[in-house]
Amino acid sequence: MNPGSLPRMAESFGNTERMPVLFLGHGNPMNAIEENEFVDGFRKAGQEIPRPNAILVVSAHWETRGTLVTAMEKPPTIHDFGGFPKALFDVQYPAPGSPELARETQRIVKNTEVGLDEHWGLDHGAWSVVKHLYPDADVPVIQMSLDYYQTPQFHYELGRELAPPKKGRADHRKRKHGPQPLQGCLEPLERQRIRLRLGN
Repeated sequence: MNPGSLPRMAESFGNTERMPVLFLGHGNPMNAIEENEFVDGFRKAGQEIPRPNAILVVSAHWETRGTLVTAMEKPPTIHDFGGFPKALFDVQYPAPGSPELARETQRIVKNTEVGLDEHWGLDHGAWSVVKHLYPDADVPVIQMSLDYYQTPQFHYELGRELAPPKKGRADHRKRKHGPQPLQGCLEPLERQRIRLRLGN
């Protein structure tokens, strides 16, 4: 892809409202297939926020050396857990990927090299939540890894670099309540003390 075509690619997404940042904790993976207050909260969030052109998910279930983003057209559904009923392993979330958005993310981030990954896909930290927001799997989704060898401050600064695009994000927080859409984008977060937790 010619770098000069990136502006045209961005224009093809169309104009959307500035998206809120979403911190969504999936909790028990069984929430992916059960009906409960958490699932209701995810669905409500999907109905209340503007429909995105694409989604960038940061999941703590993908830890790597370095920072990677998925860059395939059709990311596989990854069942990265064990000990659950077969019905959970049978779930597929065939949302398209977006190699163009992956390359745009790579271009935006200046303070570290972002690699393009063709192997990972969408782990349950992503699909078990997004499937309730967009059950038709018709919104492109890419996923970014956490660099296991970097600090929370590194990831906070990385989040600041990702602020300009009109995207929402999700992270892994095992909470006792549903999603919490934040008003605005990253700027309000800069005035709060944020604890980034690596791993599960």
